[in-house]
Amino acid sequence: MPDLPTVVTTIADLRAAVAAARAAGRVIGLVPTMGALHEGHAELVRAAARVSGFVVVSVFVNPTQFGPAEDFAKYPRTLDADRAICGAAGAHLVFAPPVEEVYPPGAVTFVEVPKLDASLCGPSRPGHFRGVCTVVLKLFNMALPDVAVFGQKDAQQARIIRQMVRDLNVPVDVRIEPTVREADGLAMSSRNRYLSPADRALASGIYRALRAVRDRALAGEWDVARLESALRADLVAIPGARIDYASIVDDDTLQPIARLDRPALAAVAVFLGTTRLIDNVTIP
Repeated sequence: MPDLPTVVTTIADLRAAVAAARAAGRVIGLVPTMGALHEGHAELVRAAARVSGFVVVSVFVNPTQFGPAEDFAKYPRTLDADRAICGAAGAHLVFAPPVEEVYPPGAVTFVEVPKLDASLCGPSRPGHFRGVCTVVLKLFNMALPDVAVFGQKDAQQARIIRQMVRDLNVPVDVRIEPTVREADGLAMSSRNRYLSPADRALASGIYRALRAVRDRALAGEWDVARLESALRADLVAIPGARIDYASIVDDDTLQPIARLDRPALAAVAVFLGTTRLIDNVTIP
C-alpha cells in the first residue's frame, strides 16, 4: 500500500512543506481539484509526478464558482477517499483548507479574463470563471508551484487559466492532460455520480455525438452551421437530453467560426435529469 499523503489545512503549513521540498531540490507540482476524486484526477496526479518531485493536490470546493441555483451544498466531500487516491497516484501533500483560509473575512478581490468567458459555459454560468480564476491564482500564490496540471475535459477553463497565467506573468508551467474516459466513452466527472442508472446508460451518447461531428469534419464537411446542426440532432436523439449548448468554436479564441479553416473545438453541455455534463473534442 502506498503511503497516504500528509494533509494540511493552512497556508502556513502548505508553504512550509513546499519550501522544505524546494530546499531539497525538488520541482513542485500542483493539481487543483474540488475533491470527489476519480481516475481522471488520478491521471492528473500521475502526470504531475512525472515532471515534478513533490506533488501537491488541493482539495477545495470553491464557493465562488457556483451560482445561486447550483450544487455547492450537495457537492460531494470525500476527503478520506480523495487522500487514498492521491497517495496511490503519487501525491506527497493534500491541501484541504476551510473556506475562511482561502477567502478571509473582508476579501473583495477577484480575477476575470474577459472574452474567453463569453461563450460556451460562460452565458449559462455567470461568474463561474471569475471564481475559477480567482481561486486558481490564489492556489498558485499559496503553493508557489513550478508546474500545474489540468484536464482537457474542462477545455474552456484550461484556455482561460493559460491566458491568465500569460497576462499576469505567473511563473507556472500550465500543462493540459487528455480527457480520461469510462470504457463507454463518457468523460470522467465527479458529477457522474449524480446520474440515475438509466441516465448513466444514456450518457455515453454525448461522446458518440462529438466523435461523429469530428468524423464528419475530417471527412471534408467544413461548414460549421451544418456540423453544429448534426451535432445537435445527435444529442437530441438521446432520450431525455436537454442541450445547454452545442458549439464549434475557434480553439484559441473560443469565438464562433463559420468554416473549419483553423483548429477548432467542438464542445457541449447537456443535461440528463438534473445533472449537467460537459465534454469536447478538438478538430485539427
